[in-house]
Amino acid sequence: MQNIRNIAIIAHVDHGKTTLVDKILHYTNQFRDNENTGELILDNNDLERERGITIVSKNVSVKYKDTKINIIDTPGHADFGGEVERVLKMADGVVLLVDAFEGPMPQTRFVTGKALALGIKPIVVVNKVDKENCRPDEVYEQVFDLFFNLGATEEQLDFPVLYGSSKQGWMSTDWQQPTTDFTELLEAIVTHIPAPKVSEGTLQMQVTSLDYSTFVGRIAIGRVARGTIKENQPVSLVKRDGKVVKSRVKELQIFEGLGRAKVSEVKAGDICAVVGIEGFDIGDTIADFENPEQLEVIHIDEPTMNMLFTINNSPFFGKEGKFVTSRHIHDRLQKELEKNLALRVVPTESPDAWLVYGRGILHLSVLIETMRREGYELQVGQPQVIVKEIDGVKCEPIEEMVVDVPADVSGKVIELVTQRKGELLVMETKGEMQHLEFSIPSRGIIGLRNNVLTATAGEAVMAHRLKGYEPWKGTIPGRLAGVLISLDTGSTTAYSIDKLQDRGRFFVDPGADIYEGQVLGEHIRDNDLTINVTKGKQLTNMRASGSDDNTRIAPAIKFSLEECMEYIQADEYIEVTPQSIRLRKIYLTENERKINAKKFQ
Repeated sequence: MQNIRNIAIIAHVDHGKTTLVDKILHYTNQFRDNENTGELILDNNDLERERGITIVSKNVSVKYKDTKINIIDTPGHADFGGEVERVLKMADGVVLLVDAFEGPMPQTRFVTGKALALGIKPIVVVNKVDKENCRPDEVYEQVFDLFFNLGATEEQLDFPVLYGSSKQGWMSTDWQQPTTDFTELLEAIVTHIPAPKVSEGTLQMQVTSLDYSTFVGRIAIGRVARGTIKENQPVSLVKRDGKVVKSRVKELQIFEGLGRAKVSEVKAGDICAVVGIEGFDIGDTIADFENPEQLEVIHIDEPTMNMLFTINNSPFFGKEGKFVTSRHIHDRLQKELEKNLALRVVPTESPDAWLVYGRGILHLSVLIETMRREGYELQVGQPQVIVKEIDGVKCEPIEEMVVDVPADVSGKVIELVTQRKGELLVMETKGEMQHLEFSIPSRGIIGLRNNVLTATAGEAVMAHRLKGYEPWKGTIPGRLAGVLISLDTGSTTAYSIDKLQDRGRFFVDPGADIYEGQVLGEHIRDNDLTINVTKGKQLTNMRASGSDDNTRIAPAIKFSLEECMEYIQADEYIEVTPQSIRLRKIYLTENERKINAKKFQ
C-alpha cells in the first residue's frame, strides 16, 4: 500500500492558491529543465486566465519522498461554492491560505465552514508575508477565532501554521526567518494530514467531478472510499435516487503530475478517473456488482438568483453566431447541468425561453460568456433573486458583504449601501484602509459594485457571501436614469451623436450598426427618450469657411457582461452574440412599449 495524502487548497479569491500549486509542482520537479511552463499552469481555460480566477477545480499529484500527494485546486469565489462543496469529499485535509494583510475574508469563512463540518484536518498557511503593511501574527489570531466561531473540534483547533510567500517560493514556521523552498509545507502535509482511512468491504466510490474526452466520452472522477476498483470489472452504478444500473469499467487512470497514467487497479484512498461507465451524474456511487451500497449523496446549497434565457429574436439574429435555435440552447443548458451542480434549468410557458437558476451574477455570467465563445447567440433578462415563504413570511436572501476602502471615501460607500437596505455591522481601521462589514439583501448588490467603484475612484475591494434568508426588506430604488432608445435601423453617424450629446452618455460609437428599440445610451433624466442617430448631415455645395465645427464626441461607455447584467431593468434584454453585447428593449417599437408598459410596473 503506497503512502497517500489527499489535500484540497482552499482560500478567498486572489489569495494565491493557484500560484502555490504552481510552485509545489516546480519544487517537486514535475517539469523538464528546458520546459517553458508559464505561470498559473492550472488556470488553463481562456476565461480563467482573463479574469485571473479559478472557476473549475483541478486535480494534480506530486511525489514527495515516498509519499504521493493528491492536490485539488479549488475556486475561491462563493458563486462557485458548488465546486468546492463536492471536491472536499475527496480530501482528508485542507491547506487554508490566508493573505497576510487582508486576513480571513467572507469566502474564507464559507469554504472553511464546509471543510470543518466534514471533519477535515486543516493546515493554515499565512501567504504573502512579503507584502507591505502585512500583519501575520494578527491574521493568525483572526484565523483561530474564525475556527472557534465555526465550531471546530479541539483537534482541528490544534492546527499547524506556516508563513511564507508562494510567489517567492518559500514557506517557514517563522515569518521573520525565510527559508529557500517548500520543504516545511510538504513535511507538514505528510506529518499532520492523515492517510486515507481504509475500511474493509466491497467497492464504493463516489463520482465527485467529471471530465470529457472526444475519444472515450465522459470520464468519472472520484476517490475510492472502500475496496479496490479494477480494469474490466463489472460494477453497479447507484444513482442519486437509489436506482441501480449495471455497468463495466473499461479503463482506469490515476493522477500523476499534471497528467494521468493508465493503471490496472486502484486501491481505497486514491483518486482516480474511470472510463467506460455510461449515464452517470455527479454524486452517484460506483459500487459492487452483486451487493451495491450507496454512499451519502452530496448536498449542494440552493441557488439564490435566476435569469431568463431566450433565443435571439432581434433584427440582427443569426449574423454572428453558429447556434441560434431554441434546440441548440436547450441542449447546451442540459449539458451544463451534468457538471455544474449548483445550476437549475426550469422550462417556462414559452418553448423558446428557460429560467436558469444560479448562485449569483458571476456564476451565471461565466455560463453566458462560455456559451457566447462557443458560438451561441441568445438573449438574457434581468437577474431576479429567489424569494421564499418561511412560516408565512415573505423572505429573501441576505448576504454578508465586506468592503475595504480608503478612509476618506468610506462615508460614500456607507451611504450607497444603506440606500439599498444594507446595515453596517462592523467598522474598523486596517492600516490606511477602512474595513466595513454589512448585512445587505442579495438584490441590493445587483448594480452596487459599479456605483461603489465610481464613488471611490476604483479603490474599493468588495466581497460577499450568502448568509441566509431573512424577512423582505422592502423596495430598493432601481436605476435612477432613463435610457436613450433608437428610433431607426441603420448606422450611427458622428453628426447625429454630436448633436445629441447633451441628452446623455452614449454606449455606441459612430459607424455602428443599430436597430429600432436598441438601447444606445443613458438619458440625463429619469424617463426613456427615443432618438434618431442615423441621420446624416444635409450637404450643399455652398460652404462658408469656418462655420463647420468639427464634431467632438465623448468616447462611448463599454460595459462588460456583468456590468450589463447589473444595469438592465425588467423591460430590457441583453443580446449576447460571439462578437457583440447589445442592450435592447423587450418591445422594440414605441407603440408596443406603450401598450405593454403596465407589465413592468
